[in-house]
Amino acid sequence: MARGNVAQAQLEYGERETVLDGRYSWARLVASLVLATVGNVGLWSVILVLPEVQAEFAVDRGDASLAYTATMIGFAVGNLLLGRAVDRFGITVCIVGAAVALGAGYALAAVSEGLWQFAVLHAGLIGLGASATFAPLIADISHWFDRQRGFAVAITASGNYLAGVVWPMALKDVLAADGWRSAYLVIAIVCVSVMIPLALALRRRPLHVSAAGAVPVPPRQAIDLSPRTLQWLLVAAGVGCCVAMSMPQVHIVAYSADLGYGVAVGAQMLSLMLLGGVASRILSGFVADLIGGVRTLLIGSVLQFLALLFYIPFDGLASLYVVSLIFGLAQGGIVPCYAIIVREYLPAREAGQRVGLVLMSTVMGMALGGWMSGAIYDLTASYQAAFLNGIAFNLVNVAIMLFVLWRTRGPTTAPAAA
Repeated sequence: MARGNVAQAQLEYGERETVLDGRYSWARLVASLVLATVGNVGLWSVILVLPEVQAEFAVDRGDASLAYTATMIGFAVGNLLLGRAVDRFGITVCIVGAAVALGAGYALAAVSEGLWQFAVLHAGLIGLGASATFAPLIADISHWFDRQRGFAVAITASGNYLAGVVWPMALKDVLAADGWRSAYLVIAIVCVSVMIPLALALRRRPLHVSAAGAVPVPPRQAIDLSPRTLQWLLVAAGVGCCVAMSMPQVHIVAYSADLGYGVAVGAQMLSLMLLGGVASRILSGFVADLIGGVRTLLIGSVLQFLALLFYIPFDGLASLYVVSLIFGLAQGGIVPCYAIIVREYLPAREAGQRVGLVLMSTVMGMALGGWMSGAIYDLTASYQAAFLNGIAFNLVNVAIMLFVLWRTRGPTTAPAAA
């Protein structure tokens, strides 16, 4: 490498140390949270309109639910594909493309004439577009913080849950007055008008990218595992924790109805769970900055295990509210910790694709677990065995993270190749 290039790279690396955790980083974090809250509407909109869509298209509930499954598939695949894209092209290109996809997807879905059109649009445009505001956005913000990286990642990831709190309240009057098609047109307009300007404000690239790899940003932690092995262990852990996580999240409304408390009560429990999840994500970010991502994930996974246990003996109304809140507080911080772990142990310039792959596994775990719990219920006519299935998968997650912690050798003391 030429001496001038080395000097320039060293200057940029020193500038990186000044920029990280600075005023620009915090402004970027605020923009990322807004983008995440707006873009993740893709995960919640179909739930809001499901009864109306079912009635209008004259299909049963199972067929109508295919749109949600299609959305999750598009979202999972998008986290992987756009995670790779953000490493190469930056977050602005990904978010602008996502805004166009969401705008077109919702506008076309609003005039769809059948369920299959509706479902295909949710998979191909809405789910894929929403994914840009999850793993790619989380990977991007991780480059702009060092001392408070865990907190920044957790805040950005909270947009996923905040979308589930904000959008239903924002759309309830439109849904009541004008129906789901008008609500979808409103979503299309908001996504395009909010996301594109914010994406253009994020055009600045991380400094380790502009340094062109001349001065690599080393991982914080050294571990006696190859990057590939660690990557696939995190994928397996992501599936395990989210199969467990999906049991209450996907089935709490149905579980409440089965116990005789009604659907409305179950929806309240779900909202309480999500609010607890937001608090948990923020708190876990603080904790991860102090003790690291692996230890923080282990704490959350053990607490999730205990909360799942509590669901089995405690099925009274008051008890279920309390346990649902405990579950939300336990599980909310788990998923963001995977992104933190990737940034602590694996090369910075591969963050997008690696975070995307791991978070894709968590989405697939949610989809798999939701289906497994329903299938177990059909076989046993009870959710007790489904809770036990979730507990078993949760223990797999705990075992993997204990193994990763055991193989960790401590903070790196010398730069490593990125």
